[in-house]
Amino acid sequence: MNIIIRTDASVQIGSGHVVRCLTVAKKLRNEGCHIKFWMEPLEGNLINFVTQEGFENVTEAEYADLYIVDHYRLNIDWERMIRSYTQELVVIDDLAREHDCDLILDQNVVPNFETRYDGLVPARCIKLLGPKYLIMRDEFIEARLNLRERDNKIERLLVFMGGTDPTDETMKILKALNNISFSHIDIIVGNGNPVKNKIAEICIDRGYHYHCQIDYMAKLMQQADFAIGAGGATMWERCYVGLPSSATIVADNQISTTEFANSLGVVKNLGWHEQVTVETYVNLLNNLSIEGMSKKGLELTETKIPNLWLHEILELKK
Repeated sequence: MNIIIRTDASVQIGSGHVVRCLTVAKKLRNEGCHIKFWMEPLEGNLINFVTQEGFENVTEAEYADLYIVDHYRLNIDWERMIRSYTQELVVIDDLAREHDCDLILDQNVVPNFETRYDGLVPARCIKLLGPKYLIMRDEFIEARLNLRERDNKIERLLVFMGGTDPTDETMKILKALNNISFSHIDIIVGNGNPVKNKIAEICIDRGYHYHCQIDYMAKLMQQADFAIGAGGATMWERCYVGLPSSATIVADNQISTTEFANSLGVVKNLGWHEQVTVETYVNLLNNLSIEGMSKKGLELTETKIPNLWLHEILELKK
């Protein structure tokens, strides 16, 4: 099966869409599919990173058996246009908006997630909704199988605010940590972070452990006792490996998921990034309480078969 994945990364968009599409692409490639990406050369793109993973990138529509689109800026009009180039269309989304597709995949946990696409997709559309269909890299699946016993001690801190961190949360957190100590601190950034060099300098100066565009995130999450993160897809990854964390909302699409995750007790919602200050992070770190969070996160993301969506996508062509 020939498949084209339409997605993008940039300083504004972030890297999350491309990262999860890479997971999808690798799983489909392992099943014998031929995968191409379609990404534009935007500032902060991950085209080189994707090609280094062995995938060709195109910059215009081509004919394919299946298109997969993961892109907030492409809507139902684009989907109808691309129908002339493909037999089947899969949409990965988080926004509960109208689509013309054959399969919709939305892994988010929000109130009434089972019905949020009713009336928004064609009647024939296959709906894969909620945590049962989490898109998980192999490293997280392996980590889930080798969970360590957690207590309520917080000695190791992990900080990851997304690949590009467009709201500059990492610098706020570094300022908050100026007079707060942990036995071990991991600071993670993506290649697209515009101030990564400054962050690296601060980490070296303070003896923190600096990581850039890594493929061992799950290992660091296993080792950490608490994480400060954003409210996107990595919030579910933290839950999946039982890592208690806070979540700062850095994009509109994260509001409902982060608020609901907070209500379930699996993360601490710090709120909208513009209202989250250095002092907010100081207060968080000085008053940490994580009892029960790990267990609740693991229960929420429990699934008998990881990446259950893979079988459903492959079945589209049978």
